[in-house]
Parts: sequence; structure tokens; C-alpha cells
Amino acid sequence: MVISLPFMKIKSNRHPKSVPAKPSPSIRHYSSIVLDGPDRAPSRAMLYPVGFKAEDFLKPIVGIASTWSMVTPCNMHIDKLASEAAAGADAAGGKAIIFNTITISDGISMGTEGMKYSLVSREVIADSVETVAGCEGMDGLVAVGGCDKNMPGCLIAIARLNRPAVFVYGGTILPGCLTGTGRKLDIVSVFEAVGAHANKLIDDKELLAIESCAIPGPGSCGGMYTANTMASAIEALGMSLPNSSAQAATSEAKRDDCRRAGAAVVELLKAGIRPRDIMTKKAFENSITVVIALGGSTNAVLHLLAMAHSAGVKLTIDDFTRVGKKVPVIADLKPSGKHLMSELVAIGGIRPLMKILLDAGLLHGDCMTVTGKTMAENLAKVPPYPAGQTIILPLDKPIKKDSHLVILRGNLAPEGGVAKITGKEGLVFTGKAKVFNSEELAMRAILDGSIKKGHVVVIRYEGPKGGPGMREMLGPTAAIMGRGLGKEVALITDGRFSGGTHGFVVGHITPEAYNGGPLALVKNGDTIIIDAHKHELNLGISAQEIKTRRKAWKPMKPRYTRGVLAKYANHVTSASLGAVTDYNLDLSVR
Repeated sequence: MVISLPFMKIKSNRHPKSVPAKPSPSIRHYSSIVLDGPDRAPSRAMLYPVGFKAEDFLKPIVGIASTWSMVTPCNMHIDKLASEAAAGADAAGGKAIIFNTITISDGISMGTEGMKYSLVSREVIADSVETVAGCEGMDGLVAVGGCDKNMPGCLIAIARLNRPAVFVYGGTILPGCLTGTGRKLDIVSVFEAVGAHANKLIDDKELLAIESCAIPGPGSCGGMYTANTMASAIEALGMSLPNSSAQAATSEAKRDDCRRAGAAVVELLKAGIRPRDIMTKKAFENSITVVIALGGSTNAVLHLLAMAHSAGVKLTIDDFTRVGKKVPVIADLKPSGKHLMSELVAIGGIRPLMKILLDAGLLHGDCMTVTGKTMAENLAKVPPYPAGQTIILPLDKPIKKDSHLVILRGNLAPEGGVAKITGKEGLVFTGKAKVFNSEELAMRAILDGSIKKGHVVVIRYEGPKGGPGMREMLGPTAAIMGRGLGKEVALITDGRFSGGTHGFVVGHITPEAYNGGPLALVKNGDTIIIDAHKHELNLGISAQEIKTRRKAWKPMKPRYTRGVLAKYANHVTSASLGAVTDYNLDLSVR
């Protein structure tokens, strides 16, 4: 049979008898450039083998960015979720194309040189999603992410492209269980068991039992660690469908979330709603508010700054202080609390929490979301948490009356540092410095018992440029907790922390040591004062002594001179700016 199209005639026995009317060019703004007209026949020819039919060339192309891999349980199921999103887009009148990007595993690489690639992967993911969508003329996007760098990486790309898009969280893992005890486990349980083992609190057999059953299947780490923090932040931003952040990875609810996300992108194309219409300054304030209420990860500061930069929104670390003054911590979730994300899912997820915050005037209800409705409209009929639940506390009986994410400044952090202080550790710590020029050296000292009560562990030359890559310090902080020193030892670094970290910790210290920041000048035995009341981080020596030490300081040579780590170190900005790699580029016009 012969089919007539506006630009060609095709003879084939696999095409339908009729072709849908040509949709509005506005919803095929990018794909029409790649696929329409006689001269684009080679482009169309390349797509028949991957499943296109003639009528598909008249549909908007919806890219499905999948972060699937077998590198980590966080992402091992995402290929199936991507297929569900594709089916949803196709059923709604789009044509889906699934493509992959990379992922790494923090949990596996933590404490090794490999961890230096973790934050770098955020940029690689962002660049790759932008590259594929830009190259192939995709009109809209669904991005499905699991492990924590996937999420900001996808959102950075979505903001750069500014094409209608929805983010889908891959979902939280279910808890492991230690046989015979009923004790619920997650990955942080294993890290802390390492410290307990070093302190002879558990033996080899118990350590093996914990490691072998802590991770029971697919999904992201189970507490309010960075993955669940960022999923919640993105939902609060308006870039995920309601409840996407609070579903088990293996649930039917998550599969339905994916199908609805595919359909939602087609509706966003029709409505002309683009990411930057949603990712406004007020929307980022909503994200900060929800992260604080949940007691979320310090990484949220780094990632939200980077996402805002790509969206052309002026967000600074001082916005976290401004918003944090009025928002309490009300979620009793791990790592500093008792409960896992799966338990929060069981009582309704974060939506009732957001309704509480909205009703208290702490959220901007007029922000647009990917549903095409405002935040207030999305939350209007959300029921409250069940009576008697103990995971989310009342606003008037919080865990902490203001933010646990405390931005500190002082002579040790002139451009800022980020502390995670819930109040359980106390709000002021003064101690003597024990200085290490790498994470490995610090870890060795913690495990061999060299770190004692009253010490402030200083880990430096681990910043974005100095590491390079700004490694997370879950190993040392978990080892401190495992040795029973969580309230008696502090740790500060120009690196960063896993969302699983808790204790008296300060990261993201800027300027970093590699750039000659004051952290490079600290000596063993110096007094360090961390004061969350005053938002200060100070070195207890005179300004003259700092000046003298600075004159004697010599820069370190780059640790890498070839490859992705060298390129990253050459381009990355300060952590106080989000550790982005395109800061000097004008992203206001795309």
C-alpha cells in the first residue's frame, strides 16, 4: 500500500492505512528539525530499525533517560522502569526513545580512590543526557534515576535543555534484616559495623552476617540519605509527579509512577510548560524547606546550588540560612533518627508533611509543577498521617526548632562550610586538631585508636579541585560512630559527607586547602571551635599567626594530569557555588 505524508511517499506493507493529522509544530519543535522534509530521509531511515513506523514521525519524540546498570542495586531495576515510562509516553500520543547514561556506586567506592569519580559522575550524567537529547532532537524527556548523583545530574541536564520533562525516582530499597534478631539494616549499618569491629564490639562472624543481609534487593539506600533526600527535594521542586519520592523500588506504585510520567511529558508539551517555568527561586525555596523538615543530607546544598545554576536561578548558601531560620526538623529518620524511608512510605510518604508545611505558611503554594497544577492544588486533598505515627513530629514539638543544615563562616571557612547538626550531638564543639592530608590517613588513625575524645579530625586536600572530586567521608564518620565517639569527636573537611553521615561534622569548607584556604594552615594541636549558635567555624590562633603560616605554605601539585579527573579539577568551581563545571558560561539564554 502507499501512504501519503506531507513530505514523502513510502511504499511499505508494515504501515497503517491512515496517518494521524499533523500535530501542532510547537510540540515537535526539535524533532521536526531532525525528521521533517525530503532532505531528512536518511534520519528517518535510521529510525525504522529501532521500531519507528511512518506515523511515529508525526509524534513528539520523548526521550527516556535511563540510568540502568548492574553496577549498583540502586539502579539494577531501572531498565524495567524506563520501559514503563516509554509505554506511558507512547500511549499518550508521543514516541518514546530509551537511552542510557552512566552511574557509579558510592557505597562500593566509598573510602577508596575510586570515590573521587562520584561527584564527577554528576557532570558526566548531565553532559550525556544533554548531549543525546540535543543531538537527536528530542522534544521532551523523562529521566529515571536511582543512586544519588543520577538525580541532580538529570535535573541539571533538564534545566539546561529546558524542554518539557518529568523526573522519576527509582525508589527506595526495602530494609535488610539480621537473622534471629529482627534488627533492620541498611548500608550505613555495615559502615558502622566496621567501626564496631575495629573496637572489638562485634566479631568477624557478626560483621559477615551484617554485610551479607543488609541489602536485600533493588532500590536506593533506605534512610534519609542523599538519594531519598534528593528525590524528596525534586518532588518539592515540582519536577516529579506527586509521591514519586516515596515509593518502594519494586512496587506497582513505582511502575504506575513511570507510566504516568511518560504521559505527563506529552501533556506538558501540549501545555507549553517547560522546566524553567517550574524551577523558580520560590520552587527551590520549597525544596530547601522540605529537605530541612526531613533532616536531609548536606549534599542537598551542593546539588540544589548546581541545579539552580543550570536553571538560571540565583541561589546561594545564604539562602539555606535564611530559609532554615523558620523551618524545623520534624522527621525522625535515619541516619540521626530511628526510622527508614520504607516506614515513611507506609504512612503516606512526604505529601502529608508538605501539606503540614503549606498550611503553616512554610511552602509557596503558587509554584507550578509537572502536573500542570500548582503545589497547593496538588496538596489540597492530601489526607493527614495516621494517628499515633511517630515518624513525623508536630511542628510545635520538633526534633530541632530550626535547620540542621548550618552554614558556618569564620577564619577557617571565609566562604562557608556546611555542618549537619541535629542538636543531638550538641551545638558547640571545641577540640584539638588532628590533621590528615587524605581520607585514608584519617581512617587508619580512627581504626587504630589514635583518635580520642576531644579531637577534631581535619581531613584536607579532598575538595573539588584538591581531591579532585570532593570525596564523601562516610567511612571515617561511620567509624567514629562505630567506636562510640559520635558525641566526643568532631570531623571537618573540604570534602563532603554521605547522606548516611551523622555526628558533629562540617564539610564543604571553602576556600578548599588546595586553593590555599585556611584549612591548609591548620596544625596538630590547634584549637578548633565549631559554634552552630553563632554559625561560626574558627581556628583558635591569631591573625598574625595565620599570616605567617600562609607565607610558608606551598601549593600541592595536581594529583592527576590526564583523564576525566584532571579535566574536572581544571574546570570545577568552589563547593560554595555548587561545584559546577560551567560556571563562567552564560546559561540564561538557551
